Amino acid sequence: MSADRLTAPSLTVSSDSAAACWRALALDALRECDPSAKADAVRALRARATADEPRDGAWFPERVFDAPADLPGRPTCPELVEPRGLGRRSMSTPHGRVVLLHALAHIEFNAINLALDAVWRFPRMPAAFYADWLKVAAEEAYHFSLLRARLADYGHAYGDFPAHNGLWEMCERTRDDVLARMALVPRTLEARGLDASPPIRARLKQAGDDVSAGILDVILRDEVGHVRIGNHWFRHLCGERGLDPHDAWRDLAARYHAPRLRGPFNFDARRSAGFDDAELDALVAQDADDPARP
Repeated sequence: MSADRLTAPSLTVSSDSAAACWRALALDALRECDPSAKADAVRALRARATADEPRDGAWFPERVFDAPADLPGRPTCPELVEPRGLGRRSMSTPHGRVVLLHALAHIEFNAINLALDAVWRFPRMPAAFYADWLKVAAEEAYHFSLLRARLADYGHAYGDFPAHNGLWEMCERTRDDVLARMALVPRTLEARGLDASPPIRARLKQAGDDVSAGILDVILRDEVGHVRIGNHWFRHLCGERGLDPHDAWRDLAARYHAPRLRGPFNFDARRSAGFDDAELDALVAQDADDPARP
């Protein structure tokens, strides 16, 4: 049977059938440009879906939505630039720390959008898939709120500094294949955060910013779970398609031009997130063969 197709609803959902579809409401939240309103919408939808969890049919997994042109919803600031246009950040000064916190807030804002995109975009997935990614979106919204509040402590706001669009660009490249999305967004790009968090936290701690270091602890704890969700669904999909997960990841990373992963790696966090020894050994081997290594 062919899937039902819906045109993406506007931010004010007037259709009763669309309003009852949690995936449609996730798309609404994705299109929201105001960060506060987006975070509120995500939390409200997560609370509703959690309270009504036995009603798995509210996800309407058979429905296919036409992708609107205004994705993702985001504010006019920050200005988006190429990654090389962003300067290095020294955490020895308050300015350097606030620029870093802004970069982290931008990552978390993008992570809200990435998780919401997984909820609405991919039809015919189990209800647990949609529930998992809505949970991730709600936790990313919480991380964003922590970082935005910390920016305010420094007298700044989200949007005060330029940022890059790398995470969403990979989201766009993998829009037609849920397997590629699981392989290359949570398991590759977001997993890099598991490696990056401990040294950033240590530098914040060394600079005397215990509050920001504590926020990094919360983010790392939750991100392990997010990457674990990506690993779970990647392996689930590989099983459905009769693919070896190790071979599939290598093929997808090459096909979609995923960034090369460089150490040092947070092996404990990666193991907790579901990477197996063969995958970790492959990371070490790839890093050792990196021609950019001194």
